[in-house]
Amino acid sequence: MTRAATAAALMLTVGALLTPATASADPENPSPSTVQPAQQPAPDQGLLSNITYRARIDGVSRGATITYEAEGNQQQTANPTMIPGRVFEAQTVLPQSATATMRVSIQWPYSANLHCEILINDALVAQADDFISPRALPVKDDPDYGALTCEAPVAGVPSAPPPADGNPAPPADAPPPGAAPPPPPAT
Repeated sequence: MTRAATAAALMLTVGALLTPATASADPENPSPSTVQPAQQPAPDQGLLSNITYRARIDGVSRGATITYEAEGNQQQTANPTMIPGRVFEAQTVLPQSATATMRVSIQWPYSANLHCEILINDALVAQADDFISPRALPVKDDPDYGALTCEAPVAGVPSAPPPADGNPAPPADAPPPGAAPPPPPAT
């Protein structure tokens, strides 16, 4: 191949790459076979709510296990080192059809105060406290001894839609815009 032929082939290739592709426009009257109906979301894909799980173990104990419901029908397990006053916190999102569930447990033979909270969209919806007393022998007829469970339906808490103009809504006790400020108290 000559230099001129190579240069021409290179120019055609570069020109093809730099030229925008053309797309055919949609027909004005599409046939019924080309019209695609809008897909409806499945019930489980509806509105998601923010879930915050909090757990605290007050007492000297070992083997803390925290299990909670997470996004996608998954259960997450954490084994944090819990010392008195330390708070475990986990956040996830769940659909309205789900139930937020958390289980806090410690190993036998330890004793401690167990505390759990579930917040849905920053509103406290479930809270529980229990004292796990020390035992000389493990409890065989109660597999949940040493554990505390919190649960709440996600659908029970309304999720506030975002404001249309992008500005946060004013507090309920705020005066309407343009209202005169209240007079100062008389002294």
